[in-house]
Amino acid sequence: MLISNLYYLTYCTNIHPGENWNVTFASLKTNLPTIKQRVSHNQDFGIGLRLSNKASEELGLEENLTEFKNWLAEHKLYVFTMNGFPYGNFHGEVVKDNVHEPDWTTKDRVNYTSRLFNQLNLLVPKGVSGGISTSPISYKHWFKTPSELTEAKRIGAENMLSIALQLFKNEEDHGNYLHLDIEPEPDGILENSSEVLDFFNEFLLPQGVVMFKNEFGFEKQKAIDFIKRYITVCYDICHFSLAYEEPSETFQKFKKAGILVGKIQVSAALKILFDNENDDMVWDELAKFNEPTYLHQVTEYNEGVVKTHSDLPIVLENKKSVKELRAHFHVPIFLEKFTSLYSTQDHIIKTILYLKENQICNHLEIETYTWEVLPKHLKKELTESIVREIEWLKGKLT
Repeated sequence: MLISNLYYLTYCTNIHPGENWNVTFASLKTNLPTIKQRVSHNQDFGIGLRLSNKASEELGLEENLTEFKNWLAEHKLYVFTMNGFPYGNFHGEVVKDNVHEPDWTTKDRVNYTSRLFNQLNLLVPKGVSGGISTSPISYKHWFKTPSELTEAKRIGAENMLSIALQLFKNEEDHGNYLHLDIEPEPDGILENSSEVLDFFNEFLLPQGVVMFKNEFGFEKQKAIDFIKRYITVCYDICHFSLAYEEPSETFQKFKKAGILVGKIQVSAALKILFDNENDDMVWDELAKFNEPTYLHQVTEYNEGVVKTHSDLPIVLENKKSVKELRAHFHVPIFLEKFTSLYSTQDHIIKTILYLKENQICNHLEIETYTWEVLPKHLKKELTESIVREIEWLKGKLT
């Protein structure tokens, strides 16, 4: 929905089952009309669509896309953003680091993303920009040497730039402005703002200038402008809080470098604070979040350096004495505290305050996808939980 004529606000449908198109469409039919009626009764409601590769392939078969467009129009729904990070199934099986597979060094990732953009181009309303968030190239620990990591960045940049060329041609032909939103996260090849800027300066821009010149004859500055137009950042608040980055400082770094924020994913991480008195209780509460489906990296900050532990079980086994930890677990955004644990909701509040003074982005997508694996005392009926999150964020924005 449009908030104060400034922000397109939605939630990501990756919370719903979606291993194929039939399952995806059925879950959208079950949930979206009810949610729309509750939170956006008097206006059209935009959705953050998540399609697996299989669902995306099947959406393009026979009359599926036409049927979907007609259903959206009938229910006063539209698509303006998509989640193109998870390629395969995201529910009912172990995901962990496989969420990055296939990565941006592969043609499978390119073909999947290209197809999603072709579909988004047909779904996004005229006059509304559209974006697709994606993996931060790959999972860092899959590469054993610095040279392997460098080569992954080079190939990843080349493949992302092929999408940028597609998006330029699409805007020229159809007038729709679409952008690819790179989403940094812990243990991704890109984890924080500094690594994003280095990727642009060392790979995307040098390689892209050559590609845009060869394809369209553009001079250097014109090529740079188009690269930065079509390749942007997905600022996931949970992920950047795990990097211990203050929102205002990150946004200012991107602005200075001319890097656009295509989408803000509104999400919160777990914040674990220790006081040497109740530490056993804190560890016990944290252990309740130890579930086997998703990757729950844990970060700690010490003397200006962020250390990332690859998954929560490692930290629970060692129980190292620290003042604070943060865990990659997308907890409900409307809760500041969970018994003896906290959330990084304060980063959401800081981001909202910054947005009220600086409209750096108009795509806002709530991304709490862990409802089904939350501890029992935090689980509520899914539709009610989604509505509560949207209403909470609407209240903070207005």
